[in-house]
Amino acid sequence: MAIYQVSSPRATWINIVNPTPLDIDSLRRAYPYIHPLNLEDLMSQLERPKIDDDEQYIFIVLQFPVWDAVKRLSRSREVDIIVGRGYVVTVHDNSLKPLIQLWRQCEENPEALHNLLGRGASHAFYDILDKLVDYFFPMLRKVDANIRAIEESIFTGEARTVIRDIALVRRDMIALRRIIRQQVPILENLERKERPIIQEELDEYFGDILDHLYKARDIIDEDYEIIAGLSETADTLINNRVNEVIRILTVISVIMLPLTLISSIYGMNISSLPFAEHEHSFLIVNGIMLLIAVGMLAYFRMRHWL
Repeated sequence: MAIYQVSSPRATWINIVNPTPLDIDSLRRAYPYIHPLNLEDLMSQLERPKIDDDEQYIFIVLQFPVWDAVKRLSRSREVDIIVGRGYVVTVHDNSLKPLIQLWRQCEENPEALHNLLGRGASHAFYDILDKLVDYFFPMLRKVDANIRAIEESIFTGEARTVIRDIALVRRDMIALRRIIRQQVPILENLERKERPIIQEELDEYFGDILDHLYKARDIIDEDYEIIAGLSETADTLINNRVNEVIRILTVISVIMLPLTLISSIYGMNISSLPFAEHEHSFLIVNGIMLLIAVGMLAYFRMRHWL
């Protein structure tokens, strides 16, 4: 079984990691009034963020990001929270660092345990939620650092590398943006709706968490606009480089055209061609071709085509 528990005189925190049917059955026996559908949701990792109200408890599903270093992508991880009178239940897969660190502190430090649970279950719920929401900001700072690296290399780096980095950062930002935006309605609901389970003075505290979430949303929206601008800049630079190459190739093709024509004419077996019988005909014809090429280059340079 993967049920862990810490307690204080005022509240209990039950932490369930990677729940099994036996864990859920144990929770059902401890709190028989929890709705079977909510207990069923605890076993699923595909739930969208939501909040369900009951007279005796609140059931909340939230999602927070976890960095996948292999795919270079922030993946959402679900945490289910049940808040009742005198207890808080968290159900997760043990991948959210702030939740892991908070649990270890409560196990190892009696003062940390008292600070979390000493003011009741609703305060403990607020503290847990605050730690999880604040975890967005280190990940957003990582995104900002990646954007600054792209800004520094966009004019000097290899085009293929820059485009790949922009695509990876944009994909990560889309994932973070989706995760953050899905939490906003849940926090707005907690802040605005009065519940007998939640102490009234906590409304302002939940408002503070909501402000943090709004700030995270504004940061990711601004970063998304910046990366979109960098993507357009990279596309413009690449198009300019392609146009430069095409222009050079076009100039070479135009210069070779009359030279190819002359060589084709002199390749015919006609004895009456100019200089055909001259002893230095090869040098004369090549000199004419060289003059034509130099003249065309000078003309292109005068017209600023080169």
